[in-house]
Amino acid sequence: MQRGRRIAFDYGDVRIGVAVCDPDAILSTPLTTLQSKSKELFNEILEILQEYQPVTIFIGKPTLLSGLSGEAVQKVEDFSARLAERTNIEIILIDERLSTVSAMKHLQSAGVNAKEARKSIDSVAAVAILEQGLAITKSRKQ
Repeated sequence: MQRGRRIAFDYGDVRIGVAVCDPDAILSTPLTTLQSKSKELFNEILEILQEYQPVTIFIGKPTLLSGLSGEAVQKVEDFSARLAERTNIEIILIDERLSTVSAMKHLQSAGVNAKEARKSIDSVAAVAILEQGLAITKSRKQ
């Protein structure tokens, strides 16, 4: 696998969780949460991309449990297309059916209360997306 950071976005109508990994793709950490409706959203994203210089961007694709695409998938695809217009970094959509559920369980097991969990759930869900993307990428290279 190519050395370099990877970054993940957990897109939502209100917030977008962001996570990043180290250049060796070993440790994934929550980075920040962005406001989806911000007029500066793509400028903020481009600043993050400039700072971390990722080689790949993973974006969670919220496929329904049935495997079908819903309205949320279209919003993610639109977000992905708008991001692709602004960068030449490879973008990979990752099936994230249970990333938020997994993130909430992780936060609860760490003793984080529900109020505090709401503040960080999106970036922790982005970590789940990032780790899934890394696993897929590593398995393809073997």
